[in-house]
This record gives sequence, C-alpha cells and structure tokens, in this order.
Amino acid sequence: MCQCRLFSKNIFDYSASPNKFVYKGDKPAIVDFYADWCGPCRQLSPKLEEVAKKYKGKLIVYKVNIDNETELARIFGVRSIPMCLFIPKNGTPIQTMGNLPMNEIEKTIAQIM
Repeated sequence: MCQCRLFSKNIFDYSASPNKFVYKGDKPAIVDFYADWCGPCRQLSPKLEEVAKKYKGKLIVYKVNIDNETELARIFGVRSIPMCLFIPKNGTPIQTMGNLPMNEIEKTIAQIM
C-alpha cells in the first residue's frame, strides 16, 4: 500500500475532508516531512527516533519522504524541510520547520499531549 493510502487511513483522509484537518489516530503524533539528501533532516532524525522510544505507546512518529510522496508534500504545503507536524488527538496541529533542538521538540510535545 502506498504511503498516501496509509496516511489517509491512519492520520488524515485529505480526500474526505480537504478543507479541515480531522486526525484519525488514537494517540498524538509527529509527522516528519524529510528527504534523504537533506543534512538538517539527517540531524533531526535521531532526535525523533529518541522521542519515539521515550514516548512509545503514548505518541506515534511518522516519517514522510517528500521525494517519494510528492502528493502529501503538496497537500501540506511543504516548501522547506525538515518540516514536522505535531498532531494532538484533538485540535489543530502545530507546524515546525528546521532541525529543532531537543528542548523545543519536548516543549512542542508537551503542547500536544
């Protein structure tokens, strides 16, 4: 199954509600829009892996390679990477850009938990 279909099934069905973000998950999530060739993305990745381990069972970290998933990148208006969406169970996602320091990642996680 392509990642777009998994994304629609588990995170956000952009076809069903293109004008309003409706999260389908049962735990808060982080969606990391990245590319393999991106230096800042490679620096952010281990931090997000650490977060995924630390919050296992409480938070889900998804990774979306924008080179492979151009449709998702377009839908979310990804113009610069890394870009992360911090998604609460209910409410509006928080969008961040760049290689965030760990304290900023933790601060944003606290806002969505």
